[in-house]
Amino acid sequence: MLQACLNGGRTAAETPNVPLTPEALARDAIAAREAGADAYHVHPRNAEGAESLAPKDVTAALRAIRAAVPGLPVGIGTGAWIAPGGQERHAHIRAWEELPDYVSINLNEPDCIDVMEMMHERGIGIEAGVWSVADARKLCREANKSDVLRILVEMPDVAAPRARTEAALCLELLRARGATAPILLHGEGQSAWPCVVEAARLGLDTRMGFEDVLDLPDGTPAPSNAALIGAARDLIDHSSQGLTG
Repeated sequence: MLQACLNGGRTAAETPNVPLTPEALARDAIAAREAGADAYHVHPRNAEGAESLAPKDVTAALRAIRAAVPGLPVGIGTGAWIAPGGQERHAHIRAWEELPDYVSINLNEPDCIDVMEMMHERGIGIEAGVWSVADARKLCREANKSDVLRILVEMPDVAAPRARTEAALCLELLRARGATAPILLHGEGQSAWPCVVEAARLGLDTRMGFEDVLDLPDGTPAPSNAALIGAARDLIDHSSQGLTG
């Protein structure tokens, strides 16, 4: 599975083509599907362009994407930094009317288990975000792994060797502790493309888009999310042919 992460917290100052409005998200969702995306991860925005979990902003983003690419799953981020922040954002989450197919929840955030419980109660899939071995231990110790749709092994903006080593340690611990949910491996910045290659090598899901990286594998600025998705699909297909050839 190749997930398109279309915007994250990016601003137009970072890349002018990052989709911020529902209409722009819908256009990028169509282009990403045509480039090879199977699912979406987005961060809804308010009228000022700031990340938002407010019901009206979540509804607008989800409805626009679903109308553009019916049948493909759409998830959103729930980061604790999103205003009003921390536990104060729980009221927004509880008030959602249009529900995402899944949400990503960072295990390194203090209220992660509370947010997981809220999602489970509402029947929303959970992507458990594991950024380190410590996060992997926390997931296995404190969360009901059977309630998790998938586990995101997420590597920060570090050099490729370090990202591969940390990812391998997380994967080893998760398997040793009996985690059976599908795993999506991805990176950020300089670890983004190496993680796509490593995910393909290991037969894992991955993701790509402006949230994770602004440049194509050759280092040139990406003109669009579709260009990033297309490059990721090419890498995945090439890796698969290498394994079967």
